[in-house]
Amino acid sequence: MKSVACPRCGKLSPFTPENKWRPFCSERCKMIDLGAWAAESYRVPAEEKGSEQISPDAADPSDDR
Repeated sequence: MKSVACPRCGKLSPFTPENKWRPFCSERCKMIDLGAWAAESYRVPAEEKGSEQISPDAADPSDDR
C-alpha cells in the first residue's frame, strides 16, 4: 500500500481508493485546506516587470509616420 504525506499536517496516509480524503489524512485536514484555498491564502508569485519589456506607449519601429 502506497502512503503519502498529508499536504496539511504531514502525517502519512494511505493513497488508496478506500481513503476518501486522499491525499489528505482526514476530513479535518481536507476542510482546513479548502478553507485556506477559498480565503485565497494560496498565492503564486507574479513576475515583476523588468526594464526589458516595452511600454505600451513606445512607438512601433515599423510605423512610417
